[in-house]
Amino acid sequence: MKLLIASDIHGAAGWCARLMDAIDAENPDRVVLLGDLLYHGPRNDLPDDYAPKKVIGMLNGIAERVIAVRGNCEAEVDQMVLDFPCMAEYNVLLDPDANDGAGMTIFLTHGHVWGPGIHNSVDVWPELPQGSALVYGHTHKKVNQTSSSHPGITVFNPGSIGIPKDGTHSYGLYEGGRFEFRMWDE
Repeated sequence: MKLLIASDIHGAAGWCARLMDAIDAENPDRVVLLGDLLYHGPRNDLPDDYAPKKVIGMLNGIAERVIAVRGNCEAEVDQMVLDFPCMAEYNVLLDPDANDGAGMTIFLTHGHVWGPGIHNSVDVWPELPQGSALVYGHTHKKVNQTSSSHPGITVFNPGSIGIPKDGTHSYGLYEGGRFEFRMWDE
């Protein structure tokens, strides 16, 4: 199973277009969107290329491949214009082939309801078996580490597509139990 994982587009159409190019190049089985897709939110400046209507069109073009969760900036109106479910607080994927056949539970969330307590994510954990992953967004900062408070659990944040707070626009890839980042130069 190959996943492309993206978060915090925040209506940035130019960066979303680059994400669409990455999806074409990577050809993942699924595209995981970790929330904050269209609106910039009251704590963020507008991205230079803020055009939510263009982002809607791009995301609806890949709707059949998307697994999405709700960010703190999503509202009911977002669900009205997007052709895939985007209002769940979390989703769970199972990769039976990961970890040398032992499998992996991948818990997907935005980071404001469930999260590992890293940067400004909440510290509210679901029950997860050893060898699982908690995958979240919200902080706009990349993370790829084993949890110190929950040994045996991988914590992954792909960073932000539209408004990075760690210097680079980025997304993540998952395949065979491993997570990695992909970053763009300005």
